Amino acid sequence: MKAARTKPKPRPRRRDAEQSRQLILQAALEEFSTYGYSGARVERIASQAGVSKPLIYDYFGDKDAIYAAALKEAYVQIREGEKQLDLDTLSPVEAVRALVRFTMNHFREKPWFISILNTENLRGGTTIREIHDAKGVQSILVERLQAVLSRGVEAGVFRAGVDPVEFYVFIASLCYFPVSNIHTLRAVFSLPIDGPWLDRRAEEAADMVLAYLCPSRPPR
Repeated sequence: MKAARTKPKPRPRRRDAEQSRQLILQAALEEFSTYGYSGARVERIASQAGVSKPLIYDYFGDKDAIYAAALKEAYVQIREGEKQLDLDTLSPVEAVRALVRFTMNHFREKPWFISILNTENLRGGTTIREIHDAKGVQSILVERLQAVLSRGVEAGVFRAGVDPVEFYVFIASLCYFPVSNIHTLRAVFSLPIDGPWLDRRAEEAADMVLAYLCPSRPPR
């Protein structure tokens, strides 16, 4: 009687290149945001991503190139998140409010975003100036925000002449400070900065920027 043949075990599927690339980028974001540029180590990035150091060098190049790719990825991810808001289907007022809420939530839920931007600013912005398509990544938001502002002007709810880039800086500033300075604000002012507190700040920030956008009322 012939022995029953055992079926060969299926080989584990090899991780595709894009998945590996994304794992490396996310590990690099966390590494550079935690340790800064000088303290970051490619060995830890490889360990976190579950890949080899040679593979990282093969995909991206040296440490400078890995850092540049991670920095760009930080911007790509926030722009991708903003796309999900579907601002074109909301009223101009609700679109602005949704963008403010998203910005606050992104800053607090993705702490590496603020940290890696702080790292780049401490380095004088040398790397971001060398990323040739950085402005292209940002232009997506600028175009969509310009469309929202234009619809608001046409509807008579927003004043004309608001620059979309400067307006976004206004939004980002209001959301950035309480998250980036959370520890010192808690210590110095005893502020209970938690989820509900930041939710309230987001709504109040939205009220502020919407008040800025509203047409000026004539004095009584």
